[in-house]
Amino acid sequence: MTSALQPDSGAEQNPALASLYGQVRRRSVALCAPLAVEDMVVQSMPDTSPSKWHLAHVSWFFERFILSQYVDDYPSFNPKFDFLFNSYYFTVGQMHQRPRRGLLSRPTVSEVLEYRRHVDGHMQALLETHPGDPDLAFLVTLGLNHEQQHQELMLTDIKHVLAQNPLKPAYRGDLGEFSGAGIKLDFVSFPGGEQQIGAREEGFVFDNETPRHRVLLADFQLANRLVTNGEYLTFLSDGGYSKPELWLSDGWSTVQSQQWRRPMYWSESLDSEFSLGGEVALNPDTPVSHLSFYEADAFARWAGARLPSEAEWEVAAGTSPVAGNLVEHDHLHPLPAGALQHPGQGPLHQLFGDAWEWTASSYSSYPGFKPLEGSLGEYNGKFMCNQMVLRGGSCVSPAAHVRASYRNFFYPDARWQFTGLRLARDA
Repeated sequence: MTSALQPDSGAEQNPALASLYGQVRRRSVALCAPLAVEDMVVQSMPDTSPSKWHLAHVSWFFERFILSQYVDDYPSFNPKFDFLFNSYYFTVGQMHQRPRRGLLSRPTVSEVLEYRRHVDGHMQALLETHPGDPDLAFLVTLGLNHEQQHQELMLTDIKHVLAQNPLKPAYRGDLGEFSGAGIKLDFVSFPGGEQQIGAREEGFVFDNETPRHRVLLADFQLANRLVTNGEYLTFLSDGGYSKPELWLSDGWSTVQSQQWRRPMYWSESLDSEFSLGGEVALNPDTPVSHLSFYEADAFARWAGARLPSEAEWEVAAGTSPVAGNLVEHDHLHPLPAGALQHPGQGPLHQLFGDAWEWTASSYSSYPGFKPLEGSLGEYNGKFMCNQMVLRGGSCVSPAAHVRASYRNFFYPDARWQFTGLRLARDA
């Protein structure tokens, strides 16, 4: 198998792959532990999926792309699941319509969990019998990274589900308030010139992070932290949502048609916001999140700044360690910039974690990009149209999953993810 993705090399260099497989798979089920069965079957809008569906889909991924290829006479748990839990891989067949996933009362949650155990048993047996197969190691590593993406989606999706309930129930009642010291906004200068971006040669990366290539940048500045709730409140009080001159044409049309007047999850009184811990007071020092690209862009224009390009962001991030308010800290909500300090973080705070950072860059291929061969080529490449790039990860991203070259992407009107912004300026 040839691939633009880079796994950790072969299974012979990664004897802990079976252990890692078990850890990631258990984590997905653990995320559902605070949920009732009734929570796990709800789909609150077409962009979200029920928790039950996520658990099944990531199992289908291992079954379809690994077990069916490596195990002779693999005993499918239920052949009908191939239709129900395919997401968008048309090269392997048709699938149940995405907006109708919430109508799948059957299979039940218990059946989905049994399906996961079936897949896990066969996967562990396969890993034990193929300890030195580099192609298998690559596919398993890809599948685990895919599951980590869905773990993040499980949290953002259930947040949206619970927010539709007038009772505003918490996903977890032990998350508490989100306090911490703020940091004064300042700008850090970076030299331009010929730079390189894209994945380096070590470790696993997705194909859309490749190949590493040269870019030409002018001198630029990035804000030392993310934009806060308090700063966004000032934008609101200055009539930011009623000034068409601040908005891109598509953004202004969306604001009018959707009647947006504040970030998603903010209360109408602007003094609280819904979190995975329930309704909490709006902390002015907490990074603003759940903004669309349109809102981020309008705020930046109002502030006399702009959004960074993804090349600027990656050059500024450089070789900074992946440290910050990521899912392992278990806050599941953005924190003020001074709440966590990490050795070697440099002048830029919150590069990783807290909120995904919208960039001004359209999601497109790098020069010389080649998608994976076969059906897995549908993973990233076919979405390179009409979406915008985000960088840095969020408070529900696994630390092992993000890096400076990681390219997330969403449509510009998407708001249900933990998406915020960092200001940029020309130097």
